[in-house]
Amino acid sequence: ICCVGDDDQSIYGWRGAEVGNILRFETDFPGAAVIRLERNYRSTPNILAAASGLIATNEGRLGKTLWTDDPEPGDPVTICGVWDGVEEARQIGEQVEALQREGHRLDDMAILVRAGFQTREFEERFLTLGVPYRVIGGPRFYERMEIRDAIAYLRIIAQPNDDLAFERIVNKPKRGLGDATVQTLHRTARAEGISLAQTAEILVDTDELTKRARNSLARLMEDFRRWRGQMDAMDHVALTEMVLDESGYTEMWQKDRSPDAPGRLDNLKELVMAMEAFENLAGFLEHISLVMENQQSDNEDKINIMTLHSAKGLEFRTVFLPGWEEGLFPHQRSLDESGNAGLEEERRLAYVGLTRARERARIFFAANRRVHNLWQSALPSRFIDELPPENIEVRTDQGLYGGGFQEGPSSFDRDYGTPGWQRMQSAVKAGRYQPAGNNRWRQHGHGQVINAQAELVTTNDPAATRFKVGERIFHQKFGYGTIAAADGNKLDVEFEKAGRKKVIDKFVEPV
Repeated sequence: ICCVGDDDQSIYGWRGAEVGNILRFETDFPGAAVIRLERNYRSTPNILAAASGLIATNEGRLGKTLWTDDPEPGDPVTICGVWDGVEEARQIGEQVEALQREGHRLDDMAILVRAGFQTREFEERFLTLGVPYRVIGGPRFYERMEIRDAIAYLRIIAQPNDDLAFERIVNKPKRGLGDATVQTLHRTARAEGISLAQTAEILVDTDELTKRARNSLARLMEDFRRWRGQMDAMDHVALTEMVLDESGYTEMWQKDRSPDAPGRLDNLKELVMAMEAFENLAGFLEHISLVMENQQSDNEDKINIMTLHSAKGLEFRTVFLPGWEEGLFPHQRSLDESGNAGLEEERRLAYVGLTRARERARIFFAANRRVHNLWQSALPSRFIDELPPENIEVRTDQGLYGGGFQEGPSSFDRDYGTPGWQRMQSAVKAGRYQPAGNNRWRQHGHGQVINAQAELVTTNDPAATRFKVGERIFHQKFGYGTIAAADGNKLDVEFEKAGRKKVIDKFVEPV
């Protein structure tokens, strides 16, 4: 048996692709030899070293030493701190245009995001700039099913005679108005020469439909009359939230157990947030019409936008990596659901993102991020902490976190106010900064075949924790707090700003 795979690129655990299948191979097949394919033909030495230093932090891996015979180190990985997501999209847009003016093709550039909802900000920016783009691995933001459905509801409120919109949502969520009901609506509408909505108002008082269908249709039409009556009195953003809630559409996705349901809910929240840029519902719907009419040629030179998961196996000369903040990347849902295993898969995802770049990798984080229509102060991702400082260059907006970074060796003299950054800065100033696993990836050359199991770290007894009740700690997302109770490695913490939360001790640090 011969198996080929890269444990450092195992990023589909949520699909059942467990990294343990690779890690246990020598145990499952005694006598098997591990042959490391370590020569890299894609990325520059700086990008390779940065990615290797990052992934070396993972405990559950076989370990390897990537190397390249490229004599030029290439550009350092750039870390760009910005004020918020809008500024992030603006700066990336400017850098894309600058590269384009220098003769670089858009096809050779990619923006890799952690979550699908992040694409909207970049799509909007490129539409404004007139820069052609494509979304790989899925439809454009406003073409996604749940976004089309939500917009269909809004179109019927603003334009009651929109038949396409009415037909799209008449049975979403399911109301017992199936194909037979829709066929009856169409037949009657054609005979009378009226819209489907007007037809529905007539059929609720006849015997053309079943009693169940009439009652369901009557409730839906009453909802639309009520929502339409709120158009002038209610803010259009609040109206949209009301419609998604009262129609049962949000609840439909909340009850859905498919892997993509959480992403669809995120997209709906992003849609609501996008609407705040417009004065009213009519202005937003007009914008959507213009966006949907913006059809681009398939063979046109375009910048690529995709999630990190969709980027596996691809490569680009320039890669932009936005949203490297705690809670977004690593994603809080992965940490909450899978603990340390989730964190290590998120780190593998970051490794995949960095190694998509052949020449330039540019990481962005925002000090403030509007997530699900709420402004949140954001902390730089712990993954930035784990990058070797000699392979990166940090640039931030002046005044970010109370003061700007300076380019060059003093880049890390800033204080982010988090234990991870403070620890690294102290080490840098003392001249003793060594990323985890530094001795492994530093040595260029061919690695020898070793017993893979020797590289694995055994898990500590989960019933024990190094923390005590009453101890003050810091959590990357929730901030400072005091431990109120402990149950094995699970802690009850009273946070100063976030209130009482349950967290795993792996993700807190003593203060």
